[in-house]
Amino acid sequence: MRVAIIHDYLNQYGGAERVLEALHDLYPQAPVYTSIYDADAMPASYRGWDIRTSWMQQLPGWRRHFRKYFLLYPSAFESFDLSQYDLILSSSSAYAKGVIPAPHALHICYCHTPMRFAWRTDDYVSREGFGQLQRTVLPVALSYVRLWDVSTAPRVDCFIANSRAVEARIKRYYGRDALVIPPPVDLAPFCPRPPGEFYLAGGRLIPYKRLDLAVRAFTALKLPLKIFGDGRDRAELQRLAGPNVEFLGQVSEQQRHELFAECRAFVFPGEEDFGITPLEAMAAGRPVIAYGAGGALDTVIEGVTGRFFAEQSAGALAAAVAASRADTYDPMVIRQHAEAFGRELFIERIRAVVDQQMRARAR
Repeated sequence: MRVAIIHDYLNQYGGAERVLEALHDLYPQAPVYTSIYDADAMPASYRGWDIRTSWMQQLPGWRRHFRKYFLLYPSAFESFDLSQYDLILSSSSAYAKGVIPAPHALHICYCHTPMRFAWRTDDYVSREGFGQLQRTVLPVALSYVRLWDVSTAPRVDCFIANSRAVEARIKRYYGRDALVIPPPVDLAPFCPRPPGEFYLAGGRLIPYKRLDLAVRAFTALKLPLKIFGDGRDRAELQRLAGPNVEFLGQVSEQQRHELFAECRAFVFPGEEDFGITPLEAMAAGRPVIAYGAGGALDTVIEGVTGRFFAEQSAGALAAAVAASRADTYDPMVIRQHAEAFGRELFIERIRAVVDQQMRARAR
């Protein structure tokens, strides 16, 4: 069976790329088609993959201006010649699902979310700090992107959603049902330790992650907070932070695991499509304080693996942190919950869907 894997872009590393890695482990000989690829921004292991980029790789300044080229991505993905493949696996939070498979091919889309900037435009624009002219023009331009996005949904034979929240969005925007398979979590060996006094947050420091809420809440509480990761929001977050908030920058996988194991709790203030980092904290036996929306509703169990706050504000987060200081948790119970989201289970579930869809197609 000839297999191709499609991914939106390879210029930043996050949860979607961890899903891509698991799909590549399942089909290691499959080429990965993507719009652009910045080898310096991705793990060194990717350099051994068969990565095939679109003509967008030749555009001037694409590393810095890749967001500004958003109207070109549909054409880039439709330009791929996939006629030789029997199975297309797309890993999509934007454009990858819009490739054109051969008539005989099976196309399974693992959907991280229908493109957030097109379907939740007001929220996206408010977080990105656009000027008035951009605020006026962008919704008009995105109307074309939304039309293209809907028109390409029939090119997918089977949708897989990463959470119940994304399953509902697929139904609303595309009128399609989806299976729910949570993304894979790398489960480090469990070495329980007494919790430290510091709280932990982090990942890509970009607007929709809402780490500004954590910075404001902990600055007010004067409790120690460590933030790992980097991104374009870092300077603004540091401006907001008091002396009790420490920015660690990029850390190694070993350092991440140590931070998860040693923190008092992991703080997750954004509304994520799924959110892998809370489960990495749970894999270390640590509880999570999360905004009660999106993928966190699939992973955090109130009173067992953490607690929610209901309003996305610094005040509500601060109140939840203060209340959590009286909470007690069993690290082994939290770890066992995280094990239900392990990498091997993810690969088994994807393989089972592929087999079932192939059998149904052959009938």
